Amino acid sequence: MIEHKKRCDLLFQVIQLSNGKNSQQNSSTKVFLVTLSLILISSIPLGLLKSSHSPLPSPKINISSLRSIELDNKCDVFKGKWVPHPQGPYYTNETCRLIIDQHNCMKFGRPDSEFMKWRWKPDDCVLPLFDAAQFLEMVRGKSMAFVGDSVGRNQMQSLLCLLADVAYPEDISDKLSADTNYFKRLFYADYNFTLATFWSPFLVKSRDADPDGHSYNSLMSLYLDEADEAWANEIENFDYVIISAGQWFFRPLLFYNKGQLVGCHKCNGNITSLTRYSAYRMAFRTAFRTLLSLKNYKGTTFLRTFSASHFENGDWDKGGSCARIRPITGQEMKLEEFNMEFYLTQVEELRTAEKEGKTTGLTFQLLNTTEIMWLRPDGHPNSYGHSMNRNATVNDCVHWCLPGPIDTWNEFLLYLMKRDALQRLRAKLMKNA
Repeated sequence: MIEHKKRCDLLFQVIQLSNGKNSQQNSSTKVFLVTLSLILISSIPLGLLKSSHSPLPSPKINISSLRSIELDNKCDVFKGKWVPHPQGPYYTNETCRLIIDQHNCMKFGRPDSEFMKWRWKPDDCVLPLFDAAQFLEMVRGKSMAFVGDSVGRNQMQSLLCLLADVAYPEDISDKLSADTNYFKRLFYADYNFTLATFWSPFLVKSRDADPDGHSYNSLMSLYLDEADEAWANEIENFDYVIISAGQWFFRPLLFYNKGQLVGCHKCNGNITSLTRYSAYRMAFRTAFRTLLSLKNYKGTTFLRTFSASHFENGDWDKGGSCARIRPITGQEMKLEEFNMEFYLTQVEELRTAEKEGKTTGLTFQLLNTTEIMWLRPDGHPNSYGHSMNRNATVNDCVHWCLPGPIDTWNEFLLYLMKRDALQRLRAKLMKNA
């Protein structure tokens, strides 16, 4: 394990050298980097190799054999099962001082802890444990943004705690935004790494439309062809963007396209009914097209898929709760059709953006959390999360306790980042060989 880590550290140094930052490299240096990179690619599993019954490829490799090296794209890390992990969790609410009350279930008296001691095990490969030092080295000199609603912010909070094992950031939010609750900027000085979150629950422009003012279920207007400037005007220079949206599309909504009212969802009056799935599709289409159209955007975009809620014995506003204390199987509770429809809709739009991105050099990746998190009704705060804006009589079966199963999302994120880095390096080496 230590040897693999040394090789990994060296590989990412090679990646930095081969990124064209030193345009004066002579030909012998390039040949050396190509050869060294190939050796490293072939000798580092990084979770991309099959399980232990498959032998590692020989590190004795030359440039001409590059074409025979295939990264393990056939393995789907999102297909598997939850297994006990008694060594978990990575952190506690005592070792990470960054957990906000909304996610701090243990602080507010949750009596069980088993929900923190499970890991996702893919069927055909290995999902490595999160390595904070490795993550920070990968993002050295870079920036990352979470764009979406409070569940996206929940993932960012998880990442902060995972990284706290190595470093704490400086909060520079007040230097860049007047609203530091919804628009956060955190800076890791030792790594020159910026982490940001942009509040945009619909991804597109929105405004309150209810004459009685804003509430949990008030009417809102969405402008489906206009990206929300709160993130669109800020995102161009970010290296990694994790984009998501979900629960806000359940509320009453008016839909506009090109400035004209084109339909509504859960509204009264003589307005054409438009399904929330159609609006959801158009919102993601606009978001992805915006990223594709930004002249200076060169980042990698991750779609973190729809995260379902787990209210049982009533809806969120009718006494529903989520009191389970362990994972379930897919046979115990089937993923509801409307949740799957949201998931399929956004993935279809991602695939379209992915194809368009190939012509412009932009990468779009799927961070698929929908089905795996459906199996974790035990991971929500329920009555053990406290938010200053939350009605105390409403249980929280949408967000996730920290620590908890949401930490797996960042294991996936690091896995995808490493795989993407290797794929880019392989393409560069093939081009230069």
